[in-house]
Amino acid sequence: QVQLVESGGGLVQPGGSLRLSCAVSGSSSRIKAMGWWRQAPGNQQREVVATITDGGRTSYIDSVKGRFTMSKDNAKNTVYLQLNSLQPEDTAVYYCQADITTDTGGDIRYWGKGTLVTISA
Repeated sequence: QVQLVESGGGLVQPGGSLRLSCAVSGSSSRIKAMGWWRQAPGNQQREVVATITDGGRTSYIDSVKGRFTMSKDNAKNTVYLQLNSLQPEDTAVYYCQADITTDTGGDIRYWGKGTLVTISA
C-alpha cells in the first residue's frame, strides 16, 4: 500500500525557515510527478505550491517563487520543500502529493496526511 508521510512542520517566526520532507513507501511503480499543496486555516480549498516532474523540473506559484525550493532524492523516494523568508500568510497545512503510474499505464494520485506550518511572532 502506497503511503506518503510528511514531516518538518512547526512554528516559526516571520522571516524564518523550515524544511519539509515527504517520503513515499509501498510503491515499486514509477513516480510520475510530485507536489506540495497547502490549505490555509478556514480555507476550503488547497492550492498547489510547488511541483516536480520525474525529470526534476520544478514549478512554483508566484507567491513563493524565490522563497521556496522543491527538490527530490530518487534513491530515497523522498521530496523536500525548503521554505525560506516565511510570512504569516504561509501558515497552512502542507500536503504532499504523488502521481504514480500503475502497471496498466494509468496514474493514481496519492496524498499524505499533512504537516502544519505556523508562522507567528
